[in-house]
Amino acid sequence: MDAPEQASSPDSSELAEQLHSGSSKTQLQTMAALSQLGEAGLPILQDFLLVRQQQSIQPTYLDGRCYELLLQADSAEVQRFLQQHFPQGVVPLRSEQGLDYLPLQQLLAKQQFQAADAHTLSKLCELSGPAALKRKWVYFTEIEQYPIADLQTIDSLWLVHSEGKFGYSVQRQLWLSVGKNWDELWPKIHWRSGRNWTRYPDQFTWNLSAPKGHLPLSNQLRGVQVINALLSHPAWSG
Repeated sequence: MDAPEQASSPDSSELAEQLHSGSSKTQLQTMAALSQLGEAGLPILQDFLLVRQQQSIQPTYLDGRCYELLLQADSAEVQRFLQQHFPQGVVPLRSEQGLDYLPLQQLLAKQQFQAADAHTLSKLCELSGPAALKRKWVYFTEIEQYPIADLQTIDSLWLVHSEGKFGYSVQRQLWLSVGKNWDELWPKIHWRSGRNWTRYPDQFTWNLSAPKGHLPLSNQLRGVQVINALLSHPAWSG
């Protein structure tokens, strides 16, 4: 008897079509499949990223994941491509105060979420000024004065490099969904279980298995005033 036919895996041309026309879930799966094809798949990922940049498409977690996979590629040619076309990643690093968000971008692109969280707090302190940098935490009254562009840059970096799971805008959506009830928000984002607060750092989840809105921590151990100021900031209106 003849051996049963096995379903053939999609070739690179089929995967390229799926990458450009599939659902977001399919696109993410296709990116992973293309990255496994090596030299046959990486140029398709490069083309996808470049076309979206040229079309001025607002970067999403699709761009972030595609960039991350290319960044992981053991290919000097791919790394030259990224350096030439995406030297600062896929998110425009806008800052009204001239802050450098490239280190945060690099940490998030490598999924180093605990280090990125600490760096995010450091950036908030920079936005607050020298006194906050010295004390290593911020007052909620300082947050009200933060430039919109800077908060949006920080949020976009978290969103784009977490498949849309993390970021202030995600936390805000969840907060609004529970009627701005903090006691309902904390367990939803796993910052508290029953009467017990999640202990930093070991009880937090520093990877994408965490629930939506789990990160960044936003100085959460200092009560609600800081996160209330962050989630109420004009950066998220409109």
